[in-house]
Amino acid sequence: MYLDRLLNLGEAADWAICGVGLLPWDAGVRDALCSQDMRYTLVERGPDGHAVARSIASIAGFLYLPDDPEAVFERLAHPDTRLVTLTITEGGYNIADGGGFDADNPAVQRDLTPGAVPSTVFGVVVEGLRRRRDRNIPAFTIASCDNLPGNGQVARDSFTSYACLLDPELAAWIRDEVAFPSSMVDRITPATTSEIRDYVQHTFEVSDAWPVVCEDFTEWVLEDHFTSGRPPFEAAGVTMVPDVRPYEHMKLRLLNAGHQAIAYFGYLAGYRYAHEAIADPAIATLVRHYMRDEAQPTLAPVPGVDLARYQRSVLARFSNQYLPDTLLRLGTDGSDRIAKFLLPVVRDRQDRGLTSPWSAAIVASWAAFARGVDEEGAPIEFADRQRDLVEEAVRRQAADPAGFLTVTKIFGDLGEDAEFAREFAAVYRQIAGRGVRYALDRLAGTSLRTAEET
Repeated sequence: MYLDRLLNLGEAADWAICGVGLLPWDAGVRDALCSQDMRYTLVERGPDGHAVARSIASIAGFLYLPDDPEAVFERLAHPDTRLVTLTITEGGYNIADGGGFDADNPAVQRDLTPGAVPSTVFGVVVEGLRRRRDRNIPAFTIASCDNLPGNGQVARDSFTSYACLLDPELAAWIRDEVAFPSSMVDRITPATTSEIRDYVQHTFEVSDAWPVVCEDFTEWVLEDHFTSGRPPFEAAGVTMVPDVRPYEHMKLRLLNAGHQAIAYFGYLAGYRYAHEAIADPAIATLVRHYMRDEAQPTLAPVPGVDLARYQRSVLARFSNQYLPDTLLRLGTDGSDRIAKFLLPVVRDRQDRGLTSPWSAAIVASWAAFARGVDEEGAPIEFADRQRDLVEEAVRRQAADPAGFLTVTKIFGDLGEDAEFAREFAAVYRQIAGRGVRYALDRLAGTSLRTAEET
């Protein structure tokens, strides 16, 4: 969208995007884009229902790795390729449970086999870099756009770790030559569904196999550190900065953690969409208290941003009924999202000698959700890439009031924090024993410190 803005301004005429898909579902993206001249419809919807549609024309091609791996490697190796962006999800960087790159991942091991055709993102990108090095072509920039603290450093660690396993000299070249700027992307964008396709067809009379509907708010903050040049992104509204961390912490700890706050409580309370959940006064109170009382004090000043205003905007964005974002989507991969969005707030507060009762309540709601059944006994079909760890946490919770917190691969030593465990256990007991409505009303009506049952 930002590059399309530049093209419409008459800027960056020598830049375009080639998409690359590695996973089976990417074949659907390939088919959709190839059938409509690489264009797609972007619809921005405001809280008042106002909708603006535009055709995005900045994509020049799409390569699906299983179709022709060599085409992908040569596209990466071509001198015209200057920037590789990553949207591979928070869990896509192959981090082992104890930290560091997971060299034992079977897919990684297959890529490292002599003569193998790479299929992981690490093998594919590093193969492109290897060819550039061997041909004396300058390296490209790798920019992560995933919701991770320090996503540039995470990407650097993962790709150089893979390269070191493959060829230590290549890894040294990558460390010296490749820039890994961090970024923060802030725009709520639900997954494309048949309902979205029907909406675009009915409202705009456009038949689009892969339209995207998103909110009318957008922010992209990007560190200005590039290996081989870049488009003039600032002309399209991108905030170029020397250090993205203040913006990143603000977004992850307020908006993304706020999504976790509404996802589990909301689903257990019978809601299925974000706008329904935030309309519940008790859930809105919980989110406000979490953001203002616990998350904001852990944030450094953010240049040009009023944090109180940003929090109000988050609540308004969650309430956008014209952007039906499902709570199940927000609750996907809870083990990754809670660990990366919420627990850093808790740990920062621990370091300052502060408690985190609202955060404990959010974790308790996740623990109740993770049991896999709602209050009516209906199954909750949620996805988590660490499902085995989550199920282990559920089993431990059944035997201990705060057993969920004792899975160290998710929580570290948080289970040893007696105050956090007490707050967690109190809310979990209310949800399990009296129902989520009772727990929410107690949270909204009293200080959490006095919410434990007597």
